[in-house]
Amino acid sequence: MKKVGIVMGSDSDLPVVQKTVDTLRALEIPFEVHVYSAHRTPVEAAEFAKHAAENGFGVLIAAAGMAAHLAGALAANTILPVIGIPCKSNTLDGIDALLSTVQMPSGIPVATVAINGGVNAALLSAQILAVDDEQIAFRLEERRKQDRKTALEKDASIQSKLN
Repeated sequence: MKKVGIVMGSDSDLPVVQKTVDTLRALEIPFEVHVYSAHRTPVEAAEFAKHAAENGFGVLIAAAGMAAHLAGALAANTILPVIGIPCKSNTLDGIDALLSTVQMPSGIPVATVAINGGVNAALLSAQILAVDDEQIAFRLEERRKQDRKTALEKDASIQSKLN
């Protein structure tokens, strides 16, 4: 089974990445987490991306705030799919990171999830891996069923309280 590489630009991104990790664990998808910065450790970030496929990764997730160049820096060094998680900062509430992550030049695509969208980054990486892995596809289907059940239970609870 291919694993997911999760790279955060700073350990301050850990609360967002923890949601990614928790979701991947629930789906039983192997992963590794690293802290590499596009600006402070560009060589290490590039080397990780360059060798990701040969090291068993099937998709990379990059979580970064502010300038948020990490996803693009990884994508420039691999043909694996890269998913960017723009992280909220105190300065512009994550809009800066969102724009940095989503505005990639032609030829170097990065999929981008919502600001602080760690869960969706995990789910999108699972969907990518599920193309060739029936076990992951099955677990995703089961999660969708459970999410539906939970939503309907909340609907029934609200209806009983308010209607």
